[in-house]
Amino acid sequence: MNTLRVTMLLAGMTALFMGVGYLLAGQTGMVIALLVAGGMNAFAYWNSADMVLKMYKARQVDQTSAPAFYNLVADLARRAELPMPKVYVIESDQPNAFATGRSPDHAAVAATTGLMRILNEDELRGVMAHELAHVKHRDTLTMTVTATLAGAISMLANFALFFGGNRDNENQMGIVGTLALMILAPMAAMLVQMFISRSNEYAADKGGAEISGKPEALASALKKLEETARRTLNPVAESNPATAHLFIINPLNGQKMDNLFSTHPNTTNRINALMQMAGPTAKPAGPWG
Repeated sequence: MNTLRVTMLLAGMTALFMGVGYLLAGQTGMVIALLVAGGMNAFAYWNSADMVLKMYKARQVDQTSAPAFYNLVADLARRAELPMPKVYVIESDQPNAFATGRSPDHAAVAATTGLMRILNEDELRGVMAHELAHVKHRDTLTMTVTATLAGAISMLANFALFFGGNRDNENQMGIVGTLALMILAPMAAMLVQMFISRSNEYAADKGGAEISGKPEALASALKKLEETARRTLNPVAESNPATAHLFIINPLNGQKMDNLFSTHPNTTNRINALMQMAGPTAKPAGPWG
């Protein structure tokens, strides 16, 4: 099912790319866009994970440089029956985490220093188990490719500002059509991200709770992350909003509502679902460090 979803995603993004090219420069623009999209799809498949990690200046760690964190992820990977992923740390005050990679054999998980600073051990296990659930469900390829292509579509749409008024090309949109294109093309790409991300997050919450064995700890972590992330700016994410759906909590400030324009489900709804899994006898998570 994931292979079909990835195929449909790439086809949809390619069609959108071609549509923007056609509106900008007619059939010539559509052909050029098709060639560019084909190359970008291939590039994104092989390189999107590395691009996202580099974008956030993620630092790879191992058992020597970060033994407690690395061993925590290793234990969860064993519980999930997954190959050991690469482990990264991001220097950021905003508490957050994401997983990336085209397959479980080429996966990576990343957590911010802010995340490790505010969570106790059980909560941190819950968050990293959530990320490993994304790996196990093979969400990571879809999410990273989507981030790469959505950003590219937004950039292509912005070219309309420069080429839309050129009378020598085949563009017949006029200024109104050009402005509409600049708004609607990125919005269409954003809607694809939202559709994928919001359904994946609930499934990863459930999978993460099963891997860690403590849904109440993940629920507690989500509450802390939501409260702290809203007050803490993530400059890289703000500059690259196409990557927002990768994170466990929306890294963009000011988006708390569970509506059409949110990349993540409402956190309270996620917490309630986890506490239902935990049952009435759930206990608070234990200390970390």
